Amino acid sequence: MVRKIISIDEEKCNGCGICATACHEGAIDMIDGKARLVRENYCDGLGDCLPNCPTGAITFVEREAPEYDDAAVKKSQEESREEAKKMTVEEIMQIEDENERRKLMMAKMKEGETQHGHHGMHGHHGGGCPGSRAMELAQTSAAEPGRAEIQAANAAGRAVNRLAQWPCQIKLVPIEAPFFDGAKLLIAADCTAYAYANMHEDFMRGKTTVIGCPKLDDIDYSEKLTEIIKNNDIKEVTIVRMEVPCCGGLEMAAKKALQESGKFIPWQVVTISIDGRILD
Repeated sequence: MVRKIISIDEEKCNGCGICATACHEGAIDMIDGKARLVRENYCDGLGDCLPNCPTGAITFVEREAPEYDDAAVKKSQEESREEAKKMTVEEIMQIEDENERRKLMMAKMKEGETQHGHHGMHGHHGGGCPGSRAMELAQTSAAEPGRAEIQAANAAGRAVNRLAQWPCQIKLVPIEAPFFDGAKLLIAADCTAYAYANMHEDFMRGKTTVIGCPKLDDIDYSEKLTEIIKNNDIKEVTIVRMEVPCCGGLEMAAKKALQESGKFIPWQVVTISIDGRILD
């Protein structure tokens, strides 16, 4: 039959695996570092994978293809859920086959969402690697003074980790997640954590942190940042950038996102010099 189905341009594919994770039906596998549509009868033609592709490698085409097999998809998903129930996350992470590991990790996440009523991520944890699944970290509560681990770290003269959630890369974070609810959002350039020694205490403490580098990623962050701000209860935004010109892309993307979100949110920009000083 002729129907709408996805097409993957392997020349454009960068092997990130985000589309394979976004496809709940399991139609896409990663083979030799490239995404490939390996189960045409599992592709429903709705394109959950399209908006997740950072390189625009996925498009819709109409061509001869097997009919979408909903029963086969549900059977495969159920088998994965049953297998995932028998394994711990650590055991799944040890599986060498990337596609099997991803499939079981997604099933494990779905199992957790069912058991704990977790919601707000729309099934997208934002990355091809199971290690990119969205989660809140203990530092969210540890940011408050008086905690035993804070006291111990201070006594030993050690810095305290203030990262409140995972993942933190702009490309990988989901658009909606519990850690964005009521958050003070920090949008930081990758290099700032290396240039500014007290990044965790002065900027990350008590905030949800997302990082990126427009020079390295070569993408416009504004669209995703707009959706994050628009779809979550963000209380304020702090943009921390380096003094170098390429960091202007991150600042402009954040400002554009604030404007296009339609919300009036307090925001500020802080610029770090390459020798680690706050310039403004």
